[in-house]
Amino acid sequence: MDDGFRGLSLTNTLTRRKAEFRPRDWRLGEVAEADRRVRLYVCGPTVYDFAHIGNARPVIVFDVLFRLLRHLYGAEVVVYARNITDVDDKINARAVRDFPALPLNEAIARVTEGTAAQFHRDVAALGCLAPSFEPRATAFVTPRADGLPDMVGMIETLLARGHAYQAGGEVLFDVRSMPAYGALSHRKLDEQQAGARVAVEAHKRDPADFVLWKLSSEGEPGWDSPWGRGRPGWHIECSVMSAAYLGETFDIHGGGLDLIFPHHENEIAQSCCAHGTQAMAEVWMHNGFLQVEGRKMSKSEGNFITIADVLETDTVGGRRWPGEAVRLLMMKTHYREPIDFTLAKLEEAVRELDRWERLARAAESAEPGTPDAAFLAALSDDLGISGAIARVHQLFDEGAVPAALASLALLGLNPLREAALDGATQARIAERLERLKARDFAAADAIRAELTERGIMLKDGKDPATGERVTTWELKR
Repeated sequence: MDDGFRGLSLTNTLTRRKAEFRPRDWRLGEVAEADRRVRLYVCGPTVYDFAHIGNARPVIVFDVLFRLLRHLYGAEVVVYARNITDVDDKINARAVRDFPALPLNEAIARVTEGTAAQFHRDVAALGCLAPSFEPRATAFVTPRADGLPDMVGMIETLLARGHAYQAGGEVLFDVRSMPAYGALSHRKLDEQQAGARVAVEAHKRDPADFVLWKLSSEGEPGWDSPWGRGRPGWHIECSVMSAAYLGETFDIHGGGLDLIFPHHENEIAQSCCAHGTQAMAEVWMHNGFLQVEGRKMSKSEGNFITIADVLETDTVGGRRWPGEAVRLLMMKTHYREPIDFTLAKLEEAVRELDRWERLARAAESAEPGTPDAAFLAALSDDLGISGAIARVHQLFDEGAVPAALASLALLGLNPLREAALDGATQARIAERLERLKARDFAAADAIRAELTERGIMLKDGKDPATGERVTTWELKR
């Protein structure tokens, strides 16, 4: 009997143990073979500001897991949902700050749309696949026409089952109503202090009780509900959106280490109490923290770096860095360990990619083959990406280029990828060609220097058919 084991073992934050991964649909045997799915949920961005380089880590880590699951079970079988939080007090504050002349709702739309668009550019440049579903919180607040779960409905259920109460203009979750509360973070309720996002107020029965619904003032965004016009708390959003696309209990829930408490702990409490289940997700995975040049990243430290800073400006090391270099850097430290994001490590990643490209182009056959068995074994051991990359180096050294390229492709890396230039850069290349035709060599040289600083190397030649000057280009990592 096929129990779904494909050689993959994962460390579960809930049990603090590494165990063989067997998807629910295979293990329980309650679903027809054609309908079996592997279900993965990862907390996505709150779109009030551009994603920082620390946000890139879970995106990359769980993209690798998504790719590996697709390889092991089939692309059509794996369902990956990653949300976008587009209702939050931080968003409101940013909207007021950046667009003070606009009505608040219009200002909020400007902030969320622009920030979400930048996030999508960032993750695409990092080589990440799009998730199967990317729900937005604002689309799941009130009852939906398609019948998918909504936040108001889940809160009503929690109230009806005695797990929530109204007080001080809010609906709060009663943590003492759930005996297992604290199992993920391994905190005893009596010893817990309120989390960073939980205000200790007199109307709470317990300091750890958290907000499910809060009233909105006239100038704040809000939705009509049985408890008045208001907006949802942070934690209820993921409970609803995961249930909408993955079911009441699913296989894997991922995110950063900082989300274990209170966010993920509270997600479990809401979901299990609303659905009457023992688990929200069977496996919980968390990536480690990121620091920059040996220090915690913060604006006060002056080392706060966005993904866009690295990929689109010369903020880091005076140049733009390719997304695949950032991706490789992130992979070389085990996902559960802390990582130090440094200029030296970026440069090392570029050198590795350049070496692989040289070896691949020099090989007689550079077409991808199939992923190497030893590579897959390393990767399947709790996402041992660094060991898998070490095997790739061995494959190149042995001349097994097709297997090396196929293995790298499973990590979302392609040393032979032809990069595309944005329209503005293509326009600058065309402008330089016109300057050369006009014999304005100083201006042409200035454009060449500008593009060289950005890693775009130009080469002039002649069209063999017409004899006219042409310019080709390549990216230098």
